[in-house]
Amino acid sequence: MVNPWKTYVKLSAVLMGSHGLTKGSLAYLNYPAQIMFKSTKVLPVMVMGAFIPGLRRRYPVHEYISAMLLVIGLILFTLADAHTSPNFSIIGVMMISGALVMDAFLGNLQEAIFTLNPDTTQMEMLFCSTVVGLPFLIAPMILTGELFRAWTSCAQHPYVYGVLVFEAMATFVGQVSVLSLIALLAATTAMITTARKAVTLLLSYLIFTKPLTEQHGTGLLLISMGIILKMVPDPNPNQKPKLSSSGQIPGSWSW
Repeated sequence: MVNPWKTYVKLSAVLMGSHGLTKGSLAYLNYPAQIMFKSTKVLPVMVMGAFIPGLRRRYPVHEYISAMLLVIGLILFTLADAHTSPNFSIIGVMMISGALVMDAFLGNLQEAIFTLNPDTTQMEMLFCSTVVGLPFLIAPMILTGELFRAWTSCAQHPYVYGVLVFEAMATFVGQVSVLSLIALLAATTAMITTARKAVTLLLSYLIFTKPLTEQHGTGLLLISMGIILKMVPDPNPNQKPKLSSSGQIPGSWSW
């Protein structure tokens, strides 16, 4: 390890809060509505990246335009589906909004850790944040009784264990890939993960043969335009955040 445990305690609190609120919101919101909210993550990530001490990123104008196109396109795409079952709840909206704020912090905090200590590996980040974050989820699961209900349900349906193992493997590969991208640019990662949501929704329409309306097509067109615009080279690719003489990121953040 090249980072102290207190670094991962702070990171894990945000990470597990984001996961818990995101999954929990599905009890009060339908999937398209959840995606509609989550699709706006790229904008707060860029905003916080510009203000977090030690990063102070300045993005080219075309990246802001690209982010807007991607977000608007994905919102149009998900709204077309949300019309079929607009199951909105104020509790779900509050939960997914909280997850959105935590997501915005998460990518930039991870990037700040990589900037503070370039020797940090993706494996260390993933392992330590998961191990430290486990108690953050176990406590509310015990208090709500969800842990015992899940244990009983898995015992009654053993195939769930196989599904969980497969999901864990796929999640591991995905998270390592995302962390590798975050080590470069948090906003770029948010753009890619947002585009991934569009692909997920598109596949759901192809697999489950849902109707594809003109509004869906318009959303996909805007998404494609945003991704293509994001490929425009950065005019200042070598601009790096400045460190203090002690090697610490200047500002009020304490890791």
